[in-house]
Amino acid sequence: MTDQSKEKTAQQMDKDFFKRTDAFIKVANELTQEHEVGKVSASMLYAAARFNAFIVASSAKDKAEADRNKVEAIEYFTNQYRNMLMANMDDYIEKYDDYLK
Repeated sequence: MTDQSKEKTAQQMDKDFFKRTDAFIKVANELTQEHEVGKVSASMLYAAARFNAFIVASSAKDKAEADRNKVEAIEYFTNQYRNMLMANMDDYIEKYDDYLK
């Protein structure tokens, strides 16, 4: 993630966004002490999907509305994930030696 991208992301996020993010990463890192990194990653993705499905369903007035909102919600969440993943991949590639050596 470039400095400009980080600044833009920080402006869009509330003040505790990165605090919460770091808390999730801390739990994931702790889990890698006992589980394979790929399995921890799969669990995190599933947890995010499960939680986001709950958000969509619980914000609808009924089952039919939740079903109508499904396609738009999936598009939103997958676009958000894609953008965040690309930004973080760019950051890790750009700073590979700093982060991984």
